[in-house]
Amino acid sequence: MRIFVTGATGFLGTAIIEELTKVGHQVLGLTRSEEGAQLLTSRGVDVHFGDIEDLDSLRRGAELSDGVIHTAFNHDFSKFAANCEADRQVVEAIGAVLKGSSRPFVVTSVAALGAKGPGLVATEETFNIDSPILRRISELETDKLVKQGVNVSIVRLPQVHDRLKQGLITYLIAVAREKGVSAYVGQGDKRWAAVHLSDCARLYVLALERNSAGSRYNAVAEEGVSHKQIAEAIALGLNVPLKSLDAESADSHFSWLAPFMSSDMSASSAITQKLLQWSPTGPGLISDLQQMDYR
Repeated sequence: MRIFVTGATGFLGTAIIEELTKVGHQVLGLTRSEEGAQLLTSRGVDVHFGDIEDLDSLRRGAELSDGVIHTAFNHDFSKFAANCEADRQVVEAIGAVLKGSSRPFVVTSVAALGAKGPGLVATEETFNIDSPILRRISELETDKLVKQGVNVSIVRLPQVHDRLKQGLITYLIAVAREKGVSAYVGQGDKRWAAVHLSDCARLYVLALERNSAGSRYNAVAEEGVSHKQIAEAIALGLNVPLKSLDAESADSHFSWLAPFMSSDMSASSAITQKLLQWSPTGPGLISDLQQMDYR
């Protein structure tokens, strides 16, 4: 199949492209720059110029393809609500093109939306529409598309990592470097689920090929790694002190990250592993944090 990939030059998108081509799919990659086009061309990928803010360009990409994997997202957290609404519009626009066809559409969301409440392990069977996580609106849009006959499914992400990037933990490392201390809140017993980049990319391809409308998959290899473990690895890597903060101090220390530091985002992938015959094999989060180059 010829698969249109948004976020094709990004951290996750490039890994997905590699997996798609490995199993024989052709790829049409979205980029907005000549530099991105050169990267895609060097990997044997057809180039489609556009942007997630240009919905017409996304519609054209979907029209030219046998399926779509949507991973692009604006991670400017200073305008997070606007970016979540923009993502909903992207899902709506691409879905309108695929309506009434059998072409698969894989949308990206976050694993924590599968938690029924605070501190509970997220599962594929749950979609908490009352969650404070704003990316829920893209999942709501996806549910609408399923009812309209679109073969759309969802891959939910935890912290996706390799030795270069680790999701929200990348920002934690930046804070620790700036403040000169690697911190966690309270006992550090809140947990974040995690998955290695290679395992995550492979899961997207499996979800695409299964083409099961309305399915939700958790791209989770480790159900939960504690904040204290994460902070310890960062402290060792940066050679800075380890420190526990109370909730009040955490707000000023972590800034926009503070709400995440008070949240348990553990998640299970038992259903996903069974449905897709997916067995994560990549390194664990702490292993990558211990082996990365902090310089």
